[in-house]
Amino acid sequence: MKHYHEVKNLKYALITISTSRYEAKKQGKELEDKSGELASRLIKENGDQVVYREILPDEYSVIKRTILLLSARDDIDVIVTIGGTGPTASDVTIEAIEGILDKRLPGFGEIFRLLTFEREGIKAVFTRALAGTLNGKAVYCIPGSPKAVELAFKEIILKASGHLVYLARRDLKD
Repeated sequence: MKHYHEVKNLKYALITISTSRYEAKKQGKELEDKSGELASRLIKENGDQVVYREILPDEYSVIKRTILLLSARDDIDVIVTIGGTGPTASDVTIEAIEGILDKRLPGFGEIFRLLTFEREGIKAVFTRALAGTLNGKAVYCIPGSPKAVELAFKEIILKASGHLVYLARRDLKD
């Protein structure tokens, strides 16, 4: 999707939400974050940058606080959380973020579920994904599987974020 108005050379913040990976990191264990690595690679291949990368636990207040802090930074255009979006009680990413967004964009979740259904079938009904804007940033919450990350980035995030960031910032002039 090409637009006349879009921000180029986007700077991303990537946050993997996983209590088990967070605990392993705290204990100094070697950990693998396949989905985070995949997202980082896709962003770089698109000519953009990852300027912040973190692993957080599935904790509502930690997630919310981190997103608010990142949204205040001038060196970040796009914030993406990976994981913590499922239907279990511990999956609180959506709940932590949806209430702080300036604008919620339900079309992202709708399209993501449709594309997931085309590839994975009925399990798409259990998929929760969120997008919106916050302080002039694009914000996405996507599931943590590598397949979901690849789908979200290749089909939506990398194609739409430049224009979304432009729109989110258009009326924020000082």
